[in-house]
Amino acid sequence: MDTRIQFRIDEETKRLAQLMAESQGRTLSDACRELTEGLAEQQRKSMTHDLWLTEQINAAFDKFDSGKSIFIEHDKAKAQMEVRKNKIRNRNKP
Repeated sequence: MDTRIQFRIDEETKRLAQLMAESQGRTLSDACRELTEGLAEQQRKSMTHDLWLTEQINAAFDKFDSGKSIFIEHDKAKAQMEVRKNKIRNRNKP
């Protein structure tokens, strides 16, 4: 089911927006629809990411609670990250 969205803008803004939309071969309504659909898609992606992140955090706490976590000292973790970063940086080098 389609929904109608209404909002108010001044006449000059509407006129200029219509001119820009027409110069792109579309109507102002089309441009507003595309913007709204784009915003909705961004929100879907955000919600999907938030769900994934929540799952990752919960898994980490479950691992901690079960005693299966392994803790690494800061200096060792920093050195491991440098090794990983260097591998990534050197991937494309001949």
